[in-house]
Amino acid sequence: MHHHGTQSDVVAEQMRKHRARLGLTREQLAEECARLGAPDLTYAAITNIETGRRNKEGKRRREVSVDELLVLGLALAVPPLLLALPLGGEDTVPTVPAAEPRDPYTVWKWFTGEETPTLAGPVDGRHYADPRPIGGHGPKWSAAWGAAAYPASLYPEFDRRRLAVTKAHRLTENAKTDPRADPKGVPEYHREYVERLDDLAHVINDMTRAGLAVPTLQREWIGDMTALDMVHAPEALTTNQEGDE
Repeated sequence: MHHHGTQSDVVAEQMRKHRARLGLTREQLAEECARLGAPDLTYAAITNIETGRRNKEGKRRREVSVDELLVLGLALAVPPLLLALPLGGEDTVPTVPAAEPRDPYTVWKWFTGEETPTLAGPVDGRHYADPRPIGGHGPKWSAAWGAAAYPASLYPEFDRRRLAVTKAHRLTENAKTDPRADPKGVPEYHREYVERLDDLAHVINDMTRAGLAVPTLQREWIGDMTALDMVHAPEALTTNQEGDE
């Protein structure tokens, strides 16, 4: 484990680790970055990042930008967030300059919106969410965070429920077309499909109420949800299947 002063220090350590994993030289990594449209990540730039060279004020000569984090992750075949938050690889990582380092998985959940950041404290060994109103008179910080993070909970849930509909729909269609299937089982499969479709519709309604774009769906599902009056705003639903306007 290492002590890192900044997130760029963490990324630098992980760059070295993953270059070694792939057997890449710095020159080869620079070529991969250029292929991805980032020619400024040259051999010299990568060297400065990895070595953490400091200026006379003790600051890094070369930090890693958000744009570069994405490029470096793709070039090194590693999820970009893992370069900054190496799960299982470090005890702690830096957060913001005014707060203590925390374990990578806790910070990971801040990045993904799964958990409200607990930067204040510790008090009795526990950190807690900032209780202050933003700007002194605005909304409570934790409430504002929760509202902004809402989409981060809806889209993964949408994916889970869409997968459940896909499986139920496939079973229904197979039961209808497979000559070996017992036709008496079709109503049960169809009932399961409708229930899973209704589950998906609940998330879709939450998304449209929040003004969020709904990912594309199968045309048949849209028709079924509309016919069964499951969705509040059917006009918000789109499909990428051929034959649609």
